[in-house]
Amino acid sequence: MSQPVSLLFGVHAHQPVGNFPSVLTDAHLRCYKPFLQVLYRYPDFRFAVHFSGWLLDYLMQYYPEDMALLHEMVLRKQVELFGAGDTEPVLAVIPNRDRIGQIQTFSHKLAAKLGQRPQGAWLTERVWESTVVPALADCGIRYVIVDDYHFLCAGRAPEELNGFFTTEEDTRTLDLFPISENLRYKIPFSPVAETIAYLESLADNHLPNSSAAAIYFDDIEKFGIWPETYQWVYEKGWLEQFIQGVLASTKICPRHYSEYHAGEKTRGIVYLPTVSYIEMNEWTLPAQSANTYADLVQQAKSSGWYEHKKAFLRGGIWKNFFSRYPESNWMHKRMLGLSARLNALPKKHQTNLMQQKLYESQANDAYWHGLFGGLYLPHLRRAVYGALVELEALLDACVPRPMSHTEDTDLDGVKEAYHQNGILQAVVKLDSFASICELDAYRLKHNFGDTLRCQVEHYYQKIQPGERQTSSHSVTGIASAHDRISYKHEINAEDIEADDHPRSLFVDRLDDVFITYRSKASVLENSHFQSENTVYPIHKHVMLDHNQLQVAYRFTAKMAQVFSTEINLAMPSCDGMGGRYIYRGEIPGGFGQVLELAGLTEITLDDDTLGGSVILKTSSPVTFSAQPHFSVSQSESGFEKIMQATTLLLEWPITALELVITLEINTRKM
Repeated sequence: MSQPVSLLFGVHAHQPVGNFPSVLTDAHLRCYKPFLQVLYRYPDFRFAVHFSGWLLDYLMQYYPEDMALLHEMVLRKQVELFGAGDTEPVLAVIPNRDRIGQIQTFSHKLAAKLGQRPQGAWLTERVWESTVVPALADCGIRYVIVDDYHFLCAGRAPEELNGFFTTEEDTRTLDLFPISENLRYKIPFSPVAETIAYLESLADNHLPNSSAAAIYFDDIEKFGIWPETYQWVYEKGWLEQFIQGVLASTKICPRHYSEYHAGEKTRGIVYLPTVSYIEMNEWTLPAQSANTYADLVQQAKSSGWYEHKKAFLRGGIWKNFFSRYPESNWMHKRMLGLSARLNALPKKHQTNLMQQKLYESQANDAYWHGLFGGLYLPHLRRAVYGALVELEALLDACVPRPMSHTEDTDLDGVKEAYHQNGILQAVVKLDSFASICELDAYRLKHNFGDTLRCQVEHYYQKIQPGERQTSSHSVTGIASAHDRISYKHEINAEDIEADDHPRSLFVDRLDDVFITYRSKASVLENSHFQSENTVYPIHKHVMLDHNQLQVAYRFTAKMAQVFSTEINLAMPSCDGMGGRYIYRGEIPGGFGQVLELAGLTEITLDDDTLGGSVILKTSSPVTFSAQPHFSVSQSESGFEKIMQATTLLLEWPITALELVITLEINTRKM
């Protein structure tokens, strides 16, 4: 006799630290609020939910009435709360001490604000490494949810994956639930009747003396925020009809994960490989490798064997993002360095604010890129750097650093020279460019070097330059974001060309040929460089003076050549209304516009979002040009151009033997 299938239904709600208030408002109106309101009307429909810590705090502050609904559903035992790291870090890429701190912080928050301490945990981006087991177990987490794909990669058969398994690491044990890929793609995209019929079909797949589980846990944003989903889920009633169908069925029983876990036995020991969800396999790979992988997947699908053997056609792992994107790797290694500094600080000097800023800097979104992920979004990287710069200033106030030092922060075999005076910090990459890869203003909590270079992405092969056509939706339901091809902006061929140099500050050329430098100073004074590929040596000096960065060029002879330097500045307003150039008391344009000026000796870049300005001064008149630097990204909304920085180009005929360029960084008086 068949038993009802236990429907373990869970949703994950997350917004990145530092996201725009308008995005949060829209997400609440189109997703979080209607979802909770629909579920509230059905007390018998048990489900699990994970709100990331930062989002939960935001909703508690701005939408307390909706959080009151959630709280009531917790009290009436309709909702099971899931834990995680507080700021939604990828646990596998932060130190174990921070894993424990992040998990405990969030568990305490759930207990204090919603009255329930979690037994289960959501793994950010379902990134699994066995190294996370001890921290989770030590924090009282009994089970986590990962994809069924993780289990297939370990050699388990699909028909086995309707319960939970046990793993261990360093004497700690943890149980693992496999999320059904079939359900991830059906809910909420397939018609309700089709989805209910599929769930009912699972009722017969149970082992003797056990109940089969239909395991679903996925982004709540699929219920209203993804393209077409608001109309489909709420206006056309998919969610309500689905709940009614589940409750009306004699073959489906909605249960909590905790309830199922307490009443059933483990299906046995399992050891999972390092893996994330299946789409991430492609996203983590460099473009050429990703294209090769995608071609192999398509060949496998065409040949009819992909579904049976996909676990053995595996791409990259999540940490590959650090090797793919130098900018991501730099943020990550800077975060690790500051975590170590904080940990080395005597406990009596460690503050809650320091801990908070460290955890904010570990928020995952700005470190990776795929269909989702926020590496390409400047405001998300800015949130990470804002936390890092603030934390660094707090640590420096306790244990001052030397004014200059060198280290290989990003582990690429090339050292960087750090120069700081408590107001500014300039980090010079000691490679052939001798450019500034990070420029921090501590009062503004901002890194002006936070710019993303253009590199070829695997999805560029899908772009048809000049087109803005959007793909049609599914015949029987709606198309998943994974299957859509759409354009937010018109993309041209030159938009997807890769950069041939880092998008840093003070990248120098002579007649459009990059100048190659070598260091001329001692190990602690690496601010003096000499050109190697010019007939007459060019000397480059980097100096800090109060709130000014000065870069001085000294030429050993007058030359008939044109010297130029490129300064890429991350200005928070980007091409929005808050950023403007001020020249001779006038506003000739905004950061999103092209600007050309002759005989310039001073110009101001004023930024409302920053709450400050940069005054550029030159010791001799230069030809000045500015233009926005865009990169082409993809998101669930389509292909889009995103402004990363304003690129300033200063050109100067070598008519004198010295040129001094000053960046004066000012904070607005309040």
